[in-house]
Amino acid sequence: MKRIDEDIASGQFKNIYLLHGEEDYLKLQYRNKLLAALVNEGDNMNFTQYRDANINVNQVIDQAETMPFFAEHRVILIENSYFGKKIPEELGDYLSEIPEFTIFIFVEPATDKKGEPYKVDKRGKLYKTADKLGRCIEMKMPNEDQLFKWVYAILKKSNKQIKRDAWIRFRDMTDSCMDNMKQELDKLIDYVGDRPNIEVADVEAVCITQIETKVFEMINSIALKDLSKTMELYHDMLAAKEPPMKILYLIVGQFKQLAVIKSLKNLGDNAATISRKTGMKDYFVKKNEALIRNLSLDEINNLLEDAASFEKQVKTGLLDEKLSVELLMMKYAGN
Repeated sequence: MKRIDEDIASGQFKNIYLLHGEEDYLKLQYRNKLLAALVNEGDNMNFTQYRDANINVNQVIDQAETMPFFAEHRVILIENSYFGKKIPEELGDYLSEIPEFTIFIFVEPATDKKGEPYKVDKRGKLYKTADKLGRCIEMKMPNEDQLFKWVYAILKKSNKQIKRDAWIRFRDMTDSCMDNMKQELDKLIDYVGDRPNIEVADVEAVCITQIETKVFEMINSIALKDLSKTMELYHDMLAAKEPPMKILYLIVGQFKQLAVIKSLKNLGDNAATISRKTGMKDYFVKKNEALIRNLSLDEINNLLEDAASFEKQVKTGLLDEKLSVELLMMKYAGN
């Protein structure tokens, strides 16, 4: 991201920019920064935008070959194309022959068409060409310090402050992505009105708890052997129309991360090292350190094995999906 800022500041641009990664908010911000620097407002003659996978490659190449009209650059924006996995051969070959006046901006999505995490193929032609001739920028969720500075800057513009305990609660409830955090932050600012300080009570009154947060609270209750609280959280999610299998998948996903953290912790790694090795958010590792003290590695692995067994039984019709999650909870939170 710093390299894009430097290009904009210097006015020296690359011919290809590939923005990819999990954080759509940042991709949108830097896409807009590039367009603001490269395209005059209302200039539809030198700017072309394409979206999704059904793109006429010959038309794109024709556009790229056309000299800009009373402008320094011709800019072609291609979004959500999934070309990061496989780019049409003709366009992939053409990227190494782009005229100096043409700039391509590729913005790849965070998820695939099924909603699963999507990553560009670093062995693919788009990534390799952009890496060699342009900029490949992976947009990840910032660490806690960076997130807090970002939130602080937004609040400062509205003459607001957030106390440390309120910030932690806000972070834990909203950190599925920066876009969600921004939306919830705007709601908080409106909610407190003329008051300068945002309190924990404000966060809990306004912000929508993400299912991932509920699942984390559930896992914490499992670790503490608090069956009553675990079941309460589960039924809250069911009342919110969350499918039992989705809840089970999220439990399994978080327990897999716990297994990794526990294993590395047993080897003597601290939170910063674990974060660097795994790519997990630094504060996610830190808040799980206390949790894993109540769980042995054997217990974590046993739960994962049982979850896999229950899932198989659900898929083969031997077990009701709602009951499968309840059985898992009773076994591991009820001891």
